[in-house]
Amino acid sequence: MTFFLKLTEAIASRQSLLITGLDPNPEMLHTWNRSRGGGTGSFLSQARRWIKAVIEATADHVCAVKPSLGFYQALGAVGIDLLREVRELVPPDLPLILDAKHADLNSASALAHYLFHDLGVDAVSLSPLAGQDIAAPFLLHTDRAVVVTCHSSSPAARVLQHHPDESDPFYLRVVRESQLWATPEQLLLEVGTSDPRILERVRAAAPEHVLILRSLWGREERLEALLQAGLTSAADGLRLPLPQNLLVEEGLAEGAAALKRQISAVRERVIAARSPAADRCDLWLPQPAAAEGRPKEPAAGPGSDPAADPAADPLAPLIVDLFDIGCLLFGDYVQASGAVFSYYIDLRRIISDPNLFHRVLHTYSVLLQGLNFDRIAGIPYGSLPTATGLSLQLHKPLIYPRKEVKAHGARRQIEGDFREGETVVVVDDILITGGSVLDGIAKLASSGLVVRDVVVFIDHGGQARARLAAAGYRTHAVLDIDRITAVLLAARRLTTEQAAELGAHV
Repeated sequence: MTFFLKLTEAIASRQSLLITGLDPNPEMLHTWNRSRGGGTGSFLSQARRWIKAVIEATADHVCAVKPSLGFYQALGAVGIDLLREVRELVPPDLPLILDAKHADLNSASALAHYLFHDLGVDAVSLSPLAGQDIAAPFLLHTDRAVVVTCHSSSPAARVLQHHPDESDPFYLRVVRESQLWATPEQLLLEVGTSDPRILERVRAAAPEHVLILRSLWGREERLEALLQAGLTSAADGLRLPLPQNLLVEEGLAEGAAALKRQISAVRERVIAARSPAADRCDLWLPQPAAAEGRPKEPAAGPGSDPAADPAADPLAPLIVDLFDIGCLLFGDYVQASGAVFSYYIDLRRIISDPNLFHRVLHTYSVLLQGLNFDRIAGIPYGSLPTATGLSLQLHKPLIYPRKEVKAHGARRQIEGDFREGETVVVVDDILITGGSVLDGIAKLASSGLVVRDVVVFIDHGGQARARLAAAGYRTHAVLDIDRITAVLLAARRLTTEQAAELGAHV
């Protein structure tokens, strides 16, 4: 699972935008130990007890845990062992973000491998002064993420960060430049400030990226001002650390839960005051669970029914963006089956837009997460880029059945390595008649592979799904024509005549 998916699911399951900062500060530990009548045990033993207590108290109320590497390095070898204990104590479904502020190019590749694969960290913070080269070795690990520090709360840093003047300060240049290094799913921005005006400027310069606030509020009105400044138009995109003083107080779990509810209340006010429902995405935070005083509702996502309110469809922004880049064309077009439709869906255009392509891959991966399979098989030729992207994202081997067997070379029917008896999930872009999918499955089956599931981006409707079901295969689709039509009508991208044309061939 990628970092972005892991963070998204943690937010949805815990109903929280909060992060636990897990820094064994000597002063803070002394206060915590003394308030509990602690003895004179070693600093290491105190730190171990505190870390365990904080994780247990906050794990149900935060969406990530963020230790600072420096505190652990200061303890020497035992500090690194303590960091390994942190990884073991943090629930596996809770992202672990290491605050490292790494800036050395010479050791970047080695550190990326050590942190991501030996320590099991999900994301790491970097200093941006070395430019894109500092991030590149970390971004090669496509299931992990980097956090770029764009602003520090240190007063002494102001002379550099706000140079040359407030019209175009250096920290905003960092924000603009770092966004060119990776997609919003793999690059987050850390903002150290308690000034809502600074946070508001960062949000304006990075409307799609997740911002992690470092320094926090001192009063309730500051919290609301920071949320108003840092949340996206969908009332998401901001992660806030638990206040340090809360981490040493009695009733930490209750305090974290109360703060979570307070933030949710502000979020609801932001949603009500901002853009209409068409610009919102309820994927991030479903309605609060029964434990918080309301019945829990399932999170919306691929496959959900938007008929009640097309404008509130969580995939509406993606559908509109696909339309805007020309993936839906009107005219007389011959389909692969030979039928002539009054429109054509061309998903090949998304491969030239990395950000959009990544969003499409994310919708596929949500469906694939619930399936059991050994390998991914793409149906040539349209879905091969998608199948390749999913293979890299999900760390599953890729194979594909050839459309035609070459008359030279190895004359293989299936490209890629596999073993007889393995289970394969078939991936395609659009399902119209099911003919090409069934042809591909036949080649896979003749090579001893087992196919149970077919995952497509768009189910055109008609008899294709029933045809696959009759052959013993389950079909999973991100979107269907009715859903696309409803969203595009609500977004005023289609006329009623064009919508009727879309429905005429279903």
